[in-house]
Amino acid sequence: MLWPGLAFLAGGALLGLLLIHPGFDEAWENHPAHFWLVVSAAAVSVGLGYAVGVAARRRRDARLFLVSLAFISAAGFLGLHALATPGVLLGKNGGFELATPFGLAVAGLFAAASGLPLRPRAAEWVLRTARIWIGALAALLAAWAAVSLSEIPPLAGELGAEELNGWQITLALLGIVFYAVAAFGYFRLYRMRRAQFLLGVALAFALLAEAMLVIAWARNWRASWWEWHVLMLIAFTAIAVSARGEWHEERFSPLYLDETLADTREATILFADLQGFTSYSERTKPARVAAMLNGYFGRLVPLLEQDGGVVHQIIGDAVMVIFNQHGDQPDHAARAVRTALSFQAAAAEIASDHPDWPRFRAGVNSGEVLAGLVGGPSGHRKHGVVGDTVNLAARLESIAPVGGVVVGAETAAALPPGVMLERLPPLELKGKGEPVEAFVVHGLGEGA
Repeated sequence: MLWPGLAFLAGGALLGLLLIHPGFDEAWENHPAHFWLVVSAAAVSVGLGYAVGVAARRRRDARLFLVSLAFISAAGFLGLHALATPGVLLGKNGGFELATPFGLAVAGLFAAASGLPLRPRAAEWVLRTARIWIGALAALLAAWAAVSLSEIPPLAGELGAEELNGWQITLALLGIVFYAVAAFGYFRLYRMRRAQFLLGVALAFALLAEAMLVIAWARNWRASWWEWHVLMLIAFTAIAVSARGEWHEERFSPLYLDETLADTREATILFADLQGFTSYSERTKPARVAAMLNGYFGRLVPLLEQDGGVVHQIIGDAVMVIFNQHGDQPDHAARAVRTALSFQAAAAEIASDHPDWPRFRAGVNSGEVLAGLVGGPSGHRKHGVVGDTVNLAARLESIAPVGGVVVGAETAAALPPGVMLERLPPLELKGKGEPVEAFVVHGLGEGA
């Protein structure tokens, strides 16, 4: 990840050369080239914003959410800057001259906030107010678009040199501070975690700080003006290239907050698999086995997720579901049991049309788990849960009756009144030093 650093040095050298020899700052006014350059930068930025936003929602990570806002705000104002290019939709106008510096300054604010060491309470507040931040950003973009593209003052017409310089210098100074804070924050994180992706992010934000420095000095359509556009594109591309080199399932995991990387919490684990699947597969053609699995999981997987379960993995005929993975489901035990019973009812309905298909058994267990990233610093990584709670859930599933649901003692204790439970004899399970208490769930009952 050296080339963003080389770009930073080259950008500084070019700026120094133009400052020493102003005559080299030649003019080149090419509106189509500018339009496509800005559109390219906006496309990379919006792609990053979307991808990071998806990861932020999936992992409930405040840092990722702030980073996604930074990319989306930059992309939005870059798009408005491109549309306001003189000769595209409008003549010379203030929106064209100020959209990018303003948008980069807004993006820098989010980037700086993301680089701070967010405490759990602060991170939770960010996530709790996420809709407000998204709505405010959308309103800001809409208002700018309405004023700029409708040629309403103060963005109508060409700005005077003194007014333009004042705005650009002010916005540039804000941007320099914000991106410097962001670059320092991610470099600090890189020194702690030694992930190359973090170094790439830190260098990219340093490039954006340099771009804002050039904005304060550049003259429209001159070499210096083109320089900050190129630096901006390189910065976004550097982050995209760095992310592409990460494992696809957890592409942005180097950015995760410490609590996302590893945090102990209460959770409920649901395991289900098909009794007799091995013998069925032995006597059945692979195409029919696949059709059977798809017939089940095509209907059952959405059902597993509708009450807040996270389908962690499907391996052959087995499925593992996590409840309360993000610590936001205090009733996770009840959700898991309710889902397990609905799962078995739907599976029985499907199997009624296919008497030769194997049937499911399910085990549910609650307790403390470590929820976090599992895997090496590079290559395959996955965010999941580990601990004895998970192992016991798998053991309970293995002894469950066909079509039934077996739950552990902690799950049973957390269920609401009215659930119909049948206590099993103490179970001697492999790997467990003491007999295990477990129950078969026969129904939720009227009270539940």
